Amino acid sequence: MHMIVLGAGVVGTTTAWYLRQAGHDVTVVDRQPRAGLETSYANGGQISVCHAEPWANPATPAKILRWLNRPDAPLRFKPRLDPHQWRWALSFLRECLPSRTEYNLRQIVNLGLYSRAQLQTLRASLNLDYDHLTRGILHLYTDQAELEQAREPACRMRELGCQREVIDLERVLELEPALASARDQLVGATYTAEDESGDAHRFTRALAERAEAAGVRFLYSTEIVGIDAEHGDIQGVRVIQDGHHDRLAADGYVLSLGSFSAWLGRSVGLRLPIYPAKGYSITVPVRSREAAYSVSLIDDEYKLVYSRLGDRLRIAGTAELNGYERHLDTMRCQAIVKRAASLMPDAGYWDKAEFWSGLRPLTPSNVPYIGRTRYRNLYLNTGHGSLGWTHACGSASALADIVGGRKPEVDFAFAAE
Repeated sequence: MHMIVLGAGVVGTTTAWYLRQAGHDVTVVDRQPRAGLETSYANGGQISVCHAEPWANPATPAKILRWLNRPDAPLRFKPRLDPHQWRWALSFLRECLPSRTEYNLRQIVNLGLYSRAQLQTLRASLNLDYDHLTRGILHLYTDQAELEQAREPACRMRELGCQREVIDLERVLELEPALASARDQLVGATYTAEDESGDAHRFTRALAERAEAAGVRFLYSTEIVGIDAEHGDIQGVRVIQDGHHDRLAADGYVLSLGSFSAWLGRSVGLRLPIYPAKGYSITVPVRSREAAYSVSLIDDEYKLVYSRLGDRLRIAGTAELNGYERHLDTMRCQAIVKRAASLMPDAGYWDKAEFWSGLRPLTPSNVPYIGRTRYRNLYLNTGHGSLGWTHACGSASALADIVGGRKPEVDFAFAAE
């Protein structure tokens, strides 16, 4: 079949690759001039299978209330006159129920374990280089009570197949000596040796080049303006390219437009509860190789993630539920710089930090939409939130199976709108 993939981020590009490997003719459409230039461009860099608890959990509503008046809060809900935002928020609160949180956690972990294995296989077969490291992830705690509360989630993760252990400060410093400068601020951590890190943008660009060489056609700088549907089928996708209006037609279509999937889906009556969560990151040149971390980190107090990308340090975090605007709040970026510099002052040239913001496509449950829709030839691979990089390869491989009429290998509740 001829398949059109809408979106050339890490999820859309991996989808194109796996569809092509399954024997389909594939065209990818994206408004950017190259692959991976939106949410995949400067994310946190972690393949964080074992630290991927749903944002919607019983403790979250109280935290959001405490953070309402904090301009540097890790998660900010900024009310708008937007019915989609409020419907999403109500659905999010429902997902905070303990039974829903447990169900969503299983979905996220199952997909993550499968996806990480798929990434490792793909990396080895294609010899991909994207500044990846396989030294695990340390989730750092600065409060003893918070560390003690981490024991139960760590135990639950082990039951789900993630080897997540609670470790003391001496073991933390043994695993990552660069944290010696922060000894007085830390009390311990949880650690997963199997998790990874890497540059999602470099991966996406490299895989797009391999996909193009394998016969995938990429239509860049092409704006998608609508979908035409009739009698239960998608008839085509309306686009603007080089100023000209056109319609692209294929046998099947995959919606992988991140936060914009909800907007485009509404044009054919699909109600996808996906809302943009704007996140921030800084990228900093390494100053001292000895003082710079190489184990990927999660800073529990500030809800930041740290990845080492070759001679660069990437620190990312925070989320704003404030519509589709991409305004760069320099105060939030400077807060990230200040926190990172306080932990590891000699690690990077903190005064040379590059700032970035992107829109994560967040579902209320944190579980992405992968699978068929009510339209015979329209498929979903979208809504991955902050886990697009973690779940990309597994989502794409599973979707290629679904398109081909095969049962995916992963135990996951594949969605049909």
